[in-house]
This record gives sequence, structure tokens and C-alpha cells, in this order.
Amino acid sequence: MLKAGVIGAGHLGKIHLKLLQASEKYELVGFFENDPTTAATVEKEFGYRRFSSYAELLDEIDVIDIVTPTMNHFDCAKMAIEKGKHVFIEKPITNTVEEAQELIALADNNHVKGQVGHVERFNPAFTAVQGFLSNPMFIETHRLAEFNPRGTDVPVVLDLMIHDIDIILKVVGSKVVDISSSGVSVISASPDIANARLEFENGCVANLTASRISLKNMRKSRFFQKDAYISVDFLEKSSEVVQMENLTGEAGDYDMILENAEGVKKRILFERPEISPNNAILDELNSFAEAISNGTTPIVSLSDGTEALRIAREIIKCFKTEL
Repeated sequence: MLKAGVIGAGHLGKIHLKLLQASEKYELVGFFENDPTTAATVEKEFGYRRFSSYAELLDEIDVIDIVTPTMNHFDCAKMAIEKGKHVFIEKPITNTVEEAQELIALADNNHVKGQVGHVERFNPAFTAVQGFLSNPMFIETHRLAEFNPRGTDVPVVLDLMIHDIDIILKVVGSKVVDISSSGVSVISASPDIANARLEFENGCVANLTASRISLKNMRKSRFFQKDAYISVDFLEKSSEVVQMENLTGEAGDYDMILENAEGVKKRILFERPEISPNNAILDELNSFAEAISNGTTPIVSLSDGTEALRIAREIIKCFKTEL
């Protein structure tokens, strides 16, 4: 088992602590939290071992799970990597692309692995349709959330949209060649609602919308490709696949048929992939342990996290505001 520690014991940090303790792949050694009141509360309520300094925690572990505010990701990860520790970093990987690139170089030089917490990669609704996704040419995403003051210190692109950016980059597998976007600050000092259009070298176009001032929560993505439409509801954990095939012979009594202007008839096939319930955060943490043990590339590498951050930052630049 890998000895693991957590830095940051806020809302998400407590979840990570609980799951690391439950995992069969890690031995939870303890945590460090910079705020003494929060640290004392977590220690008393859950019984996790509390360390008096981050350096002391690093000396006793193999893997550090970084669940601090984004501004602290780089310093925490750099210190751990230089001590030869593997790093799991919550998204976004760092505050700047330059910081992320430095972490990649450091990890390579110190022969350690890193993974970024883009948890939607492990959402069962997404994993259930990966076998159906093949060269989508138009993608539409909506990630809407009710207002919550937590996270509003950064633009909604880094808070919410970055999840969909990572998914899209994974699915498309092509270079982004053009970006246009708009963002509006409604309640926060940084944009609360944003829309972005990404154009890829292979011709794919993605339209992304994110809002943290919605009256309801929504996390949906739709993928359109030749003879198929794939819908993923990340919130409800459900998926739908609509496929078309050329009709040969006579249609059945219950077949749904579409005929285009050229007279080609297509049979419509509906499928709801089986969804296997899971805990996506536990799965991502366990997958990192497997990558370390097997010497393989983590599912969401530091390079993946860096590219998602780079695109997110380019989207924010297009707002033409100082952020």
C-alpha cells in the first residue's frame, strides 16, 4: 500500500481524507491544514492524524493529495516533487500555465508521477459511452450551478467550464486552432457566466456554456458525429446513444425511419448504455495508485491538466477583461 497524506482539509479535502482511508490501495498517514481552527476540528471529529507542518507530513508519505486553493497548488506540488513524492492535484492543476509546465519538468527530473483531479473522466455516464464516441464534429456542453460563494474567487471558466474543456480535449484529440468567448460578472468580481466556442484542426467545433448563477443545476454534454448522437448527463449519471444505419430491405413495423433529400433511408437505433454506479473521486485516486504501482501514465496526466488550463486561460483572455 502507498502511504498517502492530504494537504488542505476544507470541504473537498475532508472527502479525499475519507476516501483515502477507505481505499485498499493507500494507507492514510494524516493531513496538514494551514488554518488551525479547521485542522483542530477535522482532527477531533474524524480522528485523522494532524501534522504540525507540511514538511513533516511529506517526510512520512509516498503520495501527497493536494486539495488546497488553486493559488497554493504550485508551491505545494513543487515542494513534494523535489522530495521525490508522487502528487495528486485537484483541478485546475495550477494558477498559471507556466507553473504547470514547470511541474511537468520537475516530475520528469525527479522520476515521480502526477495526476490532476478532473473527476468527470471517471463519471460512469461518460465512461459508459466512450466506446461510441468516434470523431465527433460538433459538441455542445452546459454546466450550470446554483450560486455558492465557495469557488467564486476565480472565473467560472476555471471553476466549472474546465471540466468540460478536459472532456472535450480528451474526446476530440485534435489541436485547438481558434477560440472565441464572452463572460459576464453578475455577483462576483470575476465572470459568473461564460460561453466559449472552440474550433479544432480536424474541423470539430465545440460550444461550451458555464454558469454559477443558475436557478437549477445541469451538467450535460451532447456529441454529434457521422450517423450518431450521444448525450451524457454527468449530474444524473445517465447516457443515451442514437445511431443511424442505412436501411436495407423492408422496414420493420416498429422501425423509425428517416429519409434524406437524396432518398437515402436510415434506420434509427436507440440505446441506453448500462451505467455502473461508482464513486468517481475514489476511482480517480485508485487509478493513480495503479499508475504508480504499474509504472504507467496516469489517466489524467499533468500534461492533460496543463492543456485544459491553457485553453481555459485562452478563453478568459478573450473576455478582454483583466482577471
